Amino acid sequence: MKLNKNDELVITALKPLGTELTLQEIVDKTGQPTKKIFKSLKKLFEHELISSQRRKYRLLKEKPAATAAEDESAEEETE
Repeated sequence: MKLNKNDELVITALKPLGTELTLQEIVDKTGQPTKKIFKSLKKLFEHELISSQRRKYRLLKEKPAATAAEDESAEEETE
């Protein structure tokens, strides 16, 4: 899974592990529009990087491990 700028901002806002924030709190911390943050939260939730309970989001792990296919494509780009 490739993370975009907004995904990275959400992950940064939810650090350290265990921090729980609402959608509005994440929007306030990142300065990004609600719609973009919501899309990032949905993506991160689907990839099991965050969890949601009582409308608060928390980080489960920092970044996804790159898949073998992503590693190979990254190596090809650098050559």
